[in-house]
Amino acid sequence: MQIHFQIEYLTRWGESLFLCLNLPDGSILCLDMDNNGQGTWFTDYEFDDDTVATKDITYYYIVQTDGILTRQEEGTSHSIPYTRADRLVLSDRWKDYGGQNIEQRTVAIPYVHHNNRPRWKGAGTSIPFFSLRSENDFGIGEFTDLKLLVDWAAATGQSVIQTLPVNDTTLTGTWRDSYPYSANSSFALNPIYINLELVGQLDDPEFLDRMEKERKELNSLPVIDYERVFKAKNEYLDRLYAKYGDQCLRSQEFRSFFSANKSWLEPYSLYCYLRDRNGTADFSKWGYEATYKPSLLDKYCTPGNMRFKEIRKYMFIQYHLHKQLSDVKKYANKKGVLLKGDIPIGVNRFSADVWIHPELFHTDCQAGAPPDAFAVDGQKWGLPTYNWDMMARDRYSWFVARFRKMADYFDAYRIDHLLGFFRIWEVPLKYKSGLMGRFNPALTYTPDEIRGLGFNFDPDKHTQPAPGTPETNVLFLEDEHRPGTYHPRINAFDTKAFKELTEQEQAAFRYIHDDFYYKRNDTFWSNVAMSKLPTLIEATDMLVCGEDLGMIPSCVPDVMDRLRILALEVQRMPKTLGVKVEDPSTYPYMSVCTTSTHDMNVLRTWIEQEMEPNHVISARRATTAACTSVISAHLASPSMLAIFPLQDWLSMSSTLRAKDPAAERINVPADPNNYWRYRMHLTLEKLLNAKAFNEEIRQMLYLSGR
Repeated sequence: MQIHFQIEYLTRWGESLFLCLNLPDGSILCLDMDNNGQGTWFTDYEFDDDTVATKDITYYYIVQTDGILTRQEEGTSHSIPYTRADRLVLSDRWKDYGGQNIEQRTVAIPYVHHNNRPRWKGAGTSIPFFSLRSENDFGIGEFTDLKLLVDWAAATGQSVIQTLPVNDTTLTGTWRDSYPYSANSSFALNPIYINLELVGQLDDPEFLDRMEKERKELNSLPVIDYERVFKAKNEYLDRLYAKYGDQCLRSQEFRSFFSANKSWLEPYSLYCYLRDRNGTADFSKWGYEATYKPSLLDKYCTPGNMRFKEIRKYMFIQYHLHKQLSDVKKYANKKGVLLKGDIPIGVNRFSADVWIHPELFHTDCQAGAPPDAFAVDGQKWGLPTYNWDMMARDRYSWFVARFRKMADYFDAYRIDHLLGFFRIWEVPLKYKSGLMGRFNPALTYTPDEIRGLGFNFDPDKHTQPAPGTPETNVLFLEDEHRPGTYHPRINAFDTKAFKELTEQEQAAFRYIHDDFYYKRNDTFWSNVAMSKLPTLIEATDMLVCGEDLGMIPSCVPDVMDRLRILALEVQRMPKTLGVKVEDPSTYPYMSVCTTSTHDMNVLRTWIEQEMEPNHVISARRATTAACTSVISAHLASPSMLAIFPLQDWLSMSSTLRAKDPAAERINVPADPNNYWRYRMHLTLEKLLNAKAFNEEIRQMLYLSGR
């Protein structure tokens, strides 16, 4: 295994940095390091794979001046994480904390080829699985389609492919199941992405002719017809299970899969059976089975009964999904491409997770987001919030298992709504507006505290809307988890209740509001995140990226730096106060930069319809030259990763770009009824054959050092 060590450290004139390796035989190897003149030091070392796997190898950094030790790191040494990668990139920080044992996150980037530059930087493409289009699809992207995209990434010099969540979302059998962030399981994969032909061949010509006609018709549609695809694939899977189920379930390969996944696979399969038998995922309507009990497994999952045969169908499907996606990961890694997954912040309230572990969730509330420019009324996602106190009792074992399952299929992952691990925007189900949410957890106010800050607080008056006024006409909200304490209602300044206050009361409320949302909770939220994130992150060797957009507490960047979590940088959502459009040249190295996300309009629409006047981009027409200029600026940025939606890559080509960029948008966050149905307008085969365009991307990446 070859390891590339790199560290950001500013030395004084005449000083040099050295890496000291504690070798298994007890000796210390001191390696001098090169630097890029801008504070980045680096060196490589070749280890025997078996040594790294079986021995505890640690290391530390020292500074020498003219061969004399000047200073060295304090606290515990860094350690080398074991992975089966051929090459590992370790990005460190100097430990200088008075000898304290601090949290340390090493960034592991397996399977990529180093380009002999001072610090590794890569580029990639983001696209949901459902949006992929190949000539042989069944009306929706499939796991196996990613091999074609990997081929394209390798041909153009890219090293990362990023997807949206891949978990099973089957709840209603309707288009509403297209929402990838509302899973019915945090462990199971979505059956709609299965490649049917790889499962097995059927011998019913009439059925196959009918399915082939359906496949061609569905695959020719400009967008996904989710319900027709779901119905057709289910019918096909039923027949495949009837023919191959018994043979598959007796195989040693399946038994190994079952043994490794039994803890979630068995109750999940029972959940699917009961969902389909009862015609609803709302388990409160399941009668005796409404409450999960381990004894239900004894009742239903007993070999020999017909119910168990039906239940095992879902295990059969998950086994084949696992085989297909695992094979794709191996294929990508051999091509030098990393796969980056997405871990949603929540699960559906009628999911198998909530049915099996109700104690881990607050089902009387829903998660969401506070108001912003995209949703002035705030957002309500319908997902229950987590009972973190309960999760902490067993060191977040459910979450740890969830992260480790992701490592079966991905080399890196994006933590959706990272801010939710600091505090989540929680809206009680009784409210219609997202403005009636509150941050949980938070240091709420007692009535005496509020009065002590100059506001004459009356719970009856200030927490209840006046007759005939909307529910949002309040100034404070009682915390349902801590009765008798209160939050100031966010952005309550335009309410009738606020306007009726005296000038002195308005000033006092403004102070309480701004103190609560921007100062009071900062240290508290930092401690909350640090109580859980290290345990979750250290569960795997995957590279960790965080979606840190929105109303960001000032403590977030420090926590992300301590844990070596890559930040997300988007030009149109600047993190610099007073800036309308961010300059990519100012991005930090520990970041992922992008032109747009699945929650935004694509680059072309942003340039022509939404872009604010700025000094970074002057073009107001989304010509190929303008789009190329924007992408080039991101490639030239200091960010470790530059990952662009496929739609934005294609915007650089006059022949490959879509005719209507508005049709390329994937999600509208303010719309709870958004239909996630975008598909590529051209096939992956055609993209692979676009030689001139692909060479243009390869040259751009080469010149930018990615």
